[in-house]
Amino acid sequence: MKKIFVSFLSLGFVLSACAKNEKTTPANAEMQSASNQYWQQHVEYQMDIDFNVENYQYKGKQVLKYTNNSPDVLDRVFYHLYFNAFQPGSEMDIRLQNIADPDGRMVNNLGTREEPKYESRIAKLQPNEIGYIKVNSLSQDGTAVSYKTEGTILEVDLARPIQPGQTVTLVMDFDGQVPVQIRRSGRNNREGVALSMTQWYPKMAEYDFEGWHTPPYLGREFHGVWGDFDVKLTIDKSYVVGGSGYIQNPQEVGHGYEDPSKPMKKVRGKTLTWHFKAPNVHDFTWAADPEYLHDKVQVKNGPVMHFLYKNNPKIIDNWKKLQPKAVETMEFLSKNVGKYPYDQYSVIQGGDGGMEYAMCTLITGERSFGSLVGVTVHEMAHSWFQHVLATNESKHEWMDEGFTSFISDLCMNEIMDQNRENPFQGAYRGYQFLATSGREQPQSTHADRYEFNQAYGISAYSKGEVFLAQLGYIIGQEDLLKTIKKYYDDFKFKHPTPNDIKRTAEKVSGMHLDWYLTDWTLTTNTIDYGVKEVAEDGNNTKVTLERVGLMPMPMDILVVYKDGTQETFYAPLRMMRGEKPNPFDNLKRTVLPDWAWAYPTYDFTISKPKSSIKAIVVDPSQLMADIKRDNNTVEFN
Repeated sequence: MKKIFVSFLSLGFVLSACAKNEKTTPANAEMQSASNQYWQQHVEYQMDIDFNVENYQYKGKQVLKYTNNSPDVLDRVFYHLYFNAFQPGSEMDIRLQNIADPDGRMVNNLGTREEPKYESRIAKLQPNEIGYIKVNSLSQDGTAVSYKTEGTILEVDLARPIQPGQTVTLVMDFDGQVPVQIRRSGRNNREGVALSMTQWYPKMAEYDFEGWHTPPYLGREFHGVWGDFDVKLTIDKSYVVGGSGYIQNPQEVGHGYEDPSKPMKKVRGKTLTWHFKAPNVHDFTWAADPEYLHDKVQVKNGPVMHFLYKNNPKIIDNWKKLQPKAVETMEFLSKNVGKYPYDQYSVIQGGDGGMEYAMCTLITGERSFGSLVGVTVHEMAHSWFQHVLATNESKHEWMDEGFTSFISDLCMNEIMDQNRENPFQGAYRGYQFLATSGREQPQSTHADRYEFNQAYGISAYSKGEVFLAQLGYIIGQEDLLKTIKKYYDDFKFKHPTPNDIKRTAEKVSGMHLDWYLTDWTLTTNTIDYGVKEVAEDGNNTKVTLERVGLMPMPMDILVVYKDGTQETFYAPLRMMRGEKPNPFDNLKRTVLPDWAWAYPTYDFTISKPKSSIKAIVVDPSQLMADIKRDNNTVEFN
């Protein structure tokens, strides 16, 4: 029956070329609205880091100005000490030893593929290989405070409570050690990159309308406070550094950052201090290696893009070819989501796969060209869906991973000339596998509390992607694209929640969508609709549809006649309180009475005899995530 389906491309999923070009400032991030009482905390980090490349240890001084924009009095604060996870006996280590399908990058398989026997790599780390962040002293406005470290969280009892609207200064001295490459962070990864410095500093935990967010670090996702970073990193002068923020002393550091029209400054000694500033971000990351090559490309009406990668003849050609594709990606995302708000973005070889950070990404670089482009597109898309729209990844991981997967699949379809009728088809397959596997948990499950890593991955990436693709089926493709842009404009530099994307879609479409958000994210209810019966009714044909699954949906029905003509019927879902525009511009559409969810069957009449009908198809676009499609189509001889 595939040949009679209406092509996905005929649904009008054409990406708009218009986008607002608003200047974003820190004031936007701190905006307090009298109408909705929105508030968020604010931080200003100043850090001086002295890094020893011989033993992978570093000393740091952190001056943190913390502003309490909440209506609450705070008598305690909390920091994340992520590197403490990379120690034998840590919660991350124990989790690896107890989950059935641990992350393969963090374990050794001592068995076989058929009968695996996993060993945590963290459990085998020696004292000079572990990661740690040790706090040596901490004061509040000059007064020493008491604190204790519990795993990856530092609990701080303040000397004086922080009042609403008050700013305090917290000064900390700390020591750190970089773990061997285990997950994202680490030293000397498998491609030989010396330092992948992610989650490397004492990071203030977020406090919002839900309270403190202090989950232990088990290798999953993050949540951070919006603010400004001023970082000075002193390191062996042979190392080239890239990461978040803007270089403040380019004529000292050189390595391609300098302005060639200005004289370089001579730096004496064996070390060099790299000075970065990153305004209005919620994290800071860097990577360094003595063999990095550094290329720069200016995006027209956009940022400077930096590419840092190893001087390895096997990868140089692919990294050169990547650069124009990365520029196309930047332009695509800025056009179809919203303008990228910073003046630089860096693609850096490092880490153990691909991971997004503020104004940069770390990716492994020894890949095929297609894979290199794919991981770059995905991680760059996270600059919108996480590093501008800063959802709480730990609680709503599907919002950043799923939305990123959605827009990156559209981007890849265009810039790589894939010409796929449905760019989201792989995500639908993944979700349908999960929904019928018996292992699905609601998307509201905390990222660390999935029983299986596979279930987490499919729920976050595939089911999250289908959330948006299927939303387009419900409200129409044009309104979906308007929703994405309005969501970006309304919630950039904030911490949007699932309700925010739902309310944005409601405002754009005029429909009621709480049913959709509830069933898709808070339950494991599935969609299963089908054609139950087709009967002669004089010169007419009576069609009976049935709802087998628990999740509600509106219905698109395609009727194909033996003379080659086609028409569609549309049964809105009553609880939607609205109708989408006709998605098939070239076909006649009949809008039927609403289908109320409680009724398991629904009848409608075709004003032609049954003998004239070749086929009846429920959901011809296949954008509805129906878990059993074999009852969606009835064919006649």
